[in-house]
Amino acid sequence: MKKRVIALLVVTMLIVSVLAVGCKPEAKPVELVVWESLDGPDQWIQQAGAKFTEKYPNITVKFVNVELGDSSSAIALDGPAEVGPDLFAAPHDKLGELVVGGHVLPTENADKVSAAVLPACSSALQYGGKMYGYPTSAETYALYYNKDLISENDVPKTWADMYEWCKTFNAENPDKYGFVMDVTSMYYTILFTTKGGNRLFGQSGADVTSSYLATPEAVAGMKEFQKMREVLPLASADCGTDTADGAFAAGTAAMHISGPWNVSNFVNAGLNYGITTLPALEGESNPAASFSGTRGMFVSAYSKNPKEAAMFAEFLITEEMQQLRYQITGALPAIDITVDSEYALGFIAQLNYAFPMPSVPQMSAFWSAAGSASSNIWDGKDVEAELNALDTAIVSYVG
Repeated sequence: MKKRVIALLVVTMLIVSVLAVGCKPEAKPVELVVWESLDGPDQWIQQAGAKFTEKYPNITVKFVNVELGDSSSAIALDGPAEVGPDLFAAPHDKLGELVVGGHVLPTENADKVSAAVLPACSSALQYGGKMYGYPTSAETYALYYNKDLISENDVPKTWADMYEWCKTFNAENPDKYGFVMDVTSMYYTILFTTKGGNRLFGQSGADVTSSYLATPEAVAGMKEFQKMREVLPLASADCGTDTADGAFAAGTAAMHISGPWNVSNFVNAGLNYGITTLPALEGESNPAASFSGTRGMFVSAYSKNPKEAAMFAEFLITEEMQQLRYQITGALPAIDITVDSEYALGFIAQLNYAFPMPSVPQMSAFWSAAGSASSNIWDGKDVEAELNALDTAIVSYVG
């Protein structure tokens, strides 16, 4: 009788076990909302999301278009209202603003992520001793040149040479420009303030007692910038990014300063072009310094799915996804992988002379004030007065 009872108990336990396995609940469905930009990053997120769902069938990824420059202000409104994303892309210089505002979570597995990415990308996402976000690309800008309008050997090595070459070219080609660039954004024109190693907010990028934009070096460099107006006779209102990109794409400009985001655009335009380092400022031999940026993917502090969001963010820095991003956007990978492109070499060379955009909260005041100063200087206003006013506007910013 005892053996029968034991046997019956064993059978019952087996039945219960089988039933339990059969009724095991599936992982709950999760939809991750991701903010990113159009014209490449959107395709990357959508394709990466599909790959991620293959790996984790319960997690789907929904792309929502919020442009990179708008995401930081948008999260401050949409996050608390619970209509924001789980993940969003933002430039690293917005990090201080995002952390101080309480809008982003620290990086999960920070040591692992930091070890996986380029050192410059890792350091760019550090704030207050912690890492925030997941770097998805590195970038700087360099000098594009149209090989049908200027030979590689003739590309100017200094801004003084650029001025002289453009004077001759413009005279011989009245329907074209020797050189174009966005003169309204100090993302680009900051290069003229870097003479003698001068850097925005000092060498550390964190000295907010001064912008270092009104130093004698910065003043001298911005006078070189202002002189270029003589060979690019357009008012600042008519010389923004769209105009400059359009002129180079149309083959009506021999040279242009832009970043890797335009590689595919100019290839699609049928241009025969190359990319090289920026011209040197007066009295210097090295290329002028450019801003370097790290594009990060940040987990929103308001996300209801922070674990899954962090998982997808880590997935985006795998070799497969970084190669995919490069193929789609042309942006330089945030991890140490080889890319097969002659264009990438020009940006990589310029990165040797680039410095990270500061991530202090004062960068919020920098962008609008610096854009106005850059435009005013281009349009002929007094360089020193404009830079002194800019310095005051930035240093007095209290957030």
